[in-house]
Amino acid sequence: MNKSQLVSTIHKKQSFLCVGLDTDINLIPKHLLQHADPIFEFNKAIIDATHDLAIGYKPNLAFYESMGLKGWASLEKTMDYLAQYKDSIFTIADAKRGDIGNTSKMYAKTFFEHFNFDSVTVAPYMGEDSVTPFLGYKDKFVILLGLTSNKGSSDFQFFETGEGKLYERVIKKAQEWATPEQLMFVIGATHPEEFKHIRALAPDYFFLVPGVGAQGGDMEKICENGLNKECGLIINSARQIIYASNDEDFADAARANALSVQIQMSKYLNALTA
Repeated sequence: MNKSQLVSTIHKKQSFLCVGLDTDINLIPKHLLQHADPIFEFNKAIIDATHDLAIGYKPNLAFYESMGLKGWASLEKTMDYLAQYKDSIFTIADAKRGDIGNTSKMYAKTFFEHFNFDSVTVAPYMGEDSVTPFLGYKDKFVILLGLTSNKGSSDFQFFETGEGKLYERVIKKAQEWATPEQLMFVIGATHPEEFKHIRALAPDYFFLVPGVGAQGGDMEKICENGLNKECGLIINSARQIIYASNDEDFADAARANALSVQIQMSKYLNALTA
């Protein structure tokens, strides 16, 4: 899915919600454990319940890798299932990769060729040559870690370099590597006071925004300061939606929470075009 298709999907669905598939075998409803692949059964039910309300899904790779071959199989089945919605769903591999060039090339091949994700999260610490291999794929996106939502983000990302904070330097420098047609930034919702400034630094780029909901991010503040003329935001919600219930009604509960978020988002999108 390219940028224009993503923007079209956002306005068609009146949503910029991404559902995080952080699927933990210890948290899913117990009745699913009778299935041969309970992780996939859970993901499938969540997708069935929310695909008309969400514009994307973001499996967090750690939850799949931790289960070894079974986890990788669950991820592969999930991506195969999402393929039926390839024209209306943007997929994100939350992998946070980034290594020397030949290693990044293999990571890019894994997520863009084998799994056919639309995008992958990448850590910028090793610089341009660690990011470039991911940029060699048409209609695929690098989502670079800019300012993350976790508490420890203040340890390094706000370090004053003499030419601005470190995260500011990352966002400015990365724009020399790729256009908004190939590059997005992760900007955590737990830093609402930074959003207006970051939007000014990267006016035409999409931001993937984790941290709304369970981590305490305020969607209203994010939208007020982060939206651009195309939308420019993909707000991720995981626990608030997928774990809305741990009973047999879990999919219905997930849909109800996703619908509540989508209704809010619709108001902001309507205001953009008013």
